[in-house]
Amino acid sequence: MAFYLLLVLILLVPSSNAEWPPSPGYFPSRKFRSMSFYQGFRNLWGPQHQSVDQNALTIWLDSTSGSGFKSIRPFRSGYFGASIKLQTGYTAGVITAFYLSNNEAHPGFHDEVDIEFLGTTFGKPYTLQTNVYIRGSGDGKIIGREMKFHLWFDPTKDFHHYAILWSPKDIIFLVDDIPIRRYPRKSATTFPLRPMWLYGSIWDASSWATEDGKYKADYRYQPFVGQYTNFKASGCSAYSPPRCHPVSASPYRSGRLSGQQYRTMKWVQSHYMVYNYCRDNKRDHSLTPECWR
Repeated sequence: MAFYLLLVLILLVPSSNAEWPPSPGYFPSRKFRSMSFYQGFRNLWGPQHQSVDQNALTIWLDSTSGSGFKSIRPFRSGYFGASIKLQTGYTAGVITAFYLSNNEAHPGFHDEVDIEFLGTTFGKPYTLQTNVYIRGSGDGKIIGREMKFHLWFDPTKDFHHYAILWSPKDIIFLVDDIPIRRYPRKSATTFPLRPMWLYGSIWDASSWATEDGKYKADYRYQPFVGQYTNFKASGCSAYSPPRCHPVSASPYRSGRLSGQQYRTMKWVQSHYMVYNYCRDNKRDHSLTPECWR
């Protein structure tokens, strides 16, 4: 009888493998050399809340400060990745980020491409937010282009590789080499074309990060820690000659996703995407024409 009950439970409980994305068939992170933190970056703010052990960087947020870092070089295209491990437990209001921006070069009129981990409350998953800002749409009256995902693994258990592929044709967001979003260039007005630097940070965004600000950062659980390693930043720097060819995240030199990569991306979006700005009926889509062009 006990064996029969066990067999019934096995049949009723879904296999975790059924929730894992199919293979993309191509693994771009293997193409690009890793570098140590000091080979490619410097501290930007909160130096007392940052430490480097061998090739791994740890940054943390407490009630006094967070921390951020920035690439030494600006880029006009490239592959940008890092393996990141997030903090477990109560992290509401806290943002752990890895992103491209030219905010310091163009204050009030900047471009930005974001991977942001939105902190959460006990028992709820992190949300990975991808976002694109173009020529000041992240300044003043914010016009975000958010797509949000839950992950098919626990990002607090181990390091996972998160990357942005930025080319003159499109932006591709990847998680462990699996493309989760493609943002194509449909016009010069809806695509970032000016050089950007690569950043990472951890900071308090209690006003909006967790369930639209419902849950705030609670410093009884400080410090909030983000760990980064396996840094990659390869492509055309702002100082490269015009003949520099953009790198690719696909088997094709053109950068076009393969059919297998595209199918895997659509699978992730159908199973794990929790928000798409283009499908938000509350948004004014005259401000985001790429949604309907």
